[in-house]
Amino acid sequence: MAEIWKGAPVGAAITKELQERVQALQEKGVVPALALLRVGERADDIAYETAAVKRCEKAGVAVKKFLLPADASEEEVLHAVKTINEDRSVHGCLMFRPLPDRAAEKAACELLDPAKDVDGMTDISLSTVFAGKGKGYPPCTAQACIEILHHYGVDLTGKRVTVIGRSLVIGKPVSMLLQAENATVTMCHTRTADLPSECRRAEVLIAAAGKANVVGKEHTNKEQIIIDVGINVDNNGKMCGDVDFSETEPVVKAITPVPGGVGSVTTAVLCKHVVMAAEAAENSIA
Repeated sequence: MAEIWKGAPVGAAITKELQERVQALQEKGVVPALALLRVGERADDIAYETAAVKRCEKAGVAVKKFLLPADASEEEVLHAVKTINEDRSVHGCLMFRPLPDRAAEKAACELLDPAKDVDGMTDISLSTVFAGKGKGYPPCTAQACIEILHHYGVDLTGKRVTVIGRSLVIGKPVSMLLQAENATVTMCHTRTADLPSECRRAEVLIAAAGKANVVGKEHTNKEQIIIDVGINVDNNGKMCGDVDFSETEPVVKAITPVPGGVGSVTTAVLCKHVVMAAEAAENSIA
């Protein structure tokens, strides 16, 4: 039976550290603040917004909401981004993606001040992740995977890590973050030939394919650690990951559950990036 690596204690540890850093900023008259930009009423966006607000309250991070209708024009979206850029009391911005208008989304990402991009949306943030230097922040979910591995004592140096997924939101950035930790990374995807064989070699497997139960017992080994990033809905209407938990949990060494795993750490990382941005802004003024 595997160890179940829940996200709650990881998020709690990050939040506790942030509370001390927020207090230090408040003593200087600075209140870290996050702008939430949501277009439309998608249920998953609202659920994440609710979780993010709760986490911000615990950490001491203020929240400003910018809520637009689903049929908002590109001009209206860009006006909201410009307002966020110009508001010196706002240190970070989370824009819920995808937007209904993909052209507006692209333009908004290009307009957003990289110093306030706390979720790896801008090209400058992504270049920071890939170059290993710069002022940007990695996508929160990708960083959450690293935070979980750190919390549970995994030394990634020399570890064989397989990542299933190649998106700019998770797959590619988490691969870069892992390499920065000196892991040996293999990137796979749903079209990889003999995916189970590739996965069985891994000491750490990160599943971010975006497809329910794509990873089964045949992908695993008894010493393997699985980080399941997937958020899907199965045929019974229940939330599930990219990993078939019932098949793999009896085999592997450790596994994150869905729900209750990576997702609960992502909001803590979001707060961490906002606090880091507030500290950076304060240091630039001092």
